Amino acid sequence: MKIEKANAGHLTNFEVLDFLRTRGAKTDPMGCLGAVAASECKVYEFLLKTPACNQTKESVSEFAKRCEGFKLTQAEKLNIINWRPSSVPDVYSMVEECAKRFCRDEQGAPCDGEERATELLNLVNEVLPPAPTEPEDEVMEDA
Repeated sequence: MKIEKANAGHLTNFEVLDFLRTRGAKTDPMGCLGAVAASECKVYEFLLKTPACNQTKESVSEFAKRCEGFKLTQAEKLNIINWRPSSVPDVYSMVEECAKRFCRDEQGAPCDGEERATELLNLVNEVLPPAPTEPEDEVMEDA
């Protein structure tokens, strides 16, 4: 593998998964022999269990554009895309000082920070596909 641009930016889990797919990564360990490294197959298997497995380039790009009004940092956008929050507390854990940053609107007037977090959560639900669900057999084994 040749590095074309060192530190060109951070990658979403979707971009890594897409890259591994193009390299020929598979969930079958025997299918990975020769095409990609065993460690890449492990990463591929892990990413198939994350929200990245259902995402598309279009959904990730659309979310990045539409969330600009929330003034999120690049790292916060990356976390939201990678882990797709499913509740307001999840949003609060992914956005630094969420209550403080979301408590004022563009004109500086006070507003409800939780309402803005809910708006962000609604945007996530509208634009990003749902996270994969665990098959019931695996859930029963864990219990």
